[in-house]
Amino acid sequence: MVKTPDELALMRASGKMLASVFEMLDGQDLIGMSTLHINDLVEAFITDDLAARPASKGQYGFEYVLNCSINHVVCHGVPSSGEIIRDGDIVNFDVTLEKNGFIADSSKTYLVGNVLPAARRLVRVAREAMWQGIGQVRPGAHLGDIGFAIERHAKRNGYSVVREFCGHGIGREMHEEPQILNFGRPGTGLKLREGMVFTVEPMLNQGTRKVSTADDGWTVVTNDGKLSAQFEHTVAVTRTGAEILTLRGDETPMLEGRA
Repeated sequence: MVKTPDELALMRASGKMLASVFEMLDGQDLIGMSTLHINDLVEAFITDDLAARPASKGQYGFEYVLNCSINHVVCHGVPSSGEIIRDGDIVNFDVTLEKNGFIADSSKTYLVGNVLPAARRLVRVAREAMWQGIGQVRPGAHLGDIGFAIERHAKRNGYSVVREFCGHGIGREMHEEPQILNFGRPGTGLKLREGMVFTVEPMLNQGTRKVSTADDGWTVVTNDGKLSAQFEHTVAVTRTGAEILTLRGDETPMLEGRA
């Protein structure tokens, strides 16, 4: 679970490339685009512009390079030419990238056009919850500290946390140990060590935390049809805290005392 300095350097490069994918998406007018068109844009950018590999394509039999999860879709939304992004939607893009043998993983929920205040608030709190979790990352902390901070922030703001999906170790494989749950008790679970690399990726629902998987075997939706939002970064444990390997140029880390 612990990466060498040379491995971390390669993961840092992969993370920087993945951040540039989202910076490309930031410049797109998403209204009226199909999710398949977004998938194709991202695939061309990763393969042609970055000379990298979209790590999700072919993983577990998945045919696409990213997940597009709109509104009540929690995660793993499958790109489709018939699914059109509309004004007022919230949509999460979850993208992975491999370069020189190492994988980075990140996601961002976008506000499309004129989004209602209630949806904007959910997206804001989901982003804050991710940073609350990342803020616990340091040598000697425990995995339970991360999950506790995430769920506490969600509950304080009236939202539920999806428990069926979680963050994960990452490196040469997309999913490595340990699992990074989005709930927990402080001081419990595996103790963090310098050189560990994993994702922090909370999914917050407006209503119940209960979810179901659609007939396609991939798309996960809220049972009550209410909105869901997710954010994700790949994070390395450093000597003094956390390094966000997939940090985008427009982001300011929300880490108390360590921004």
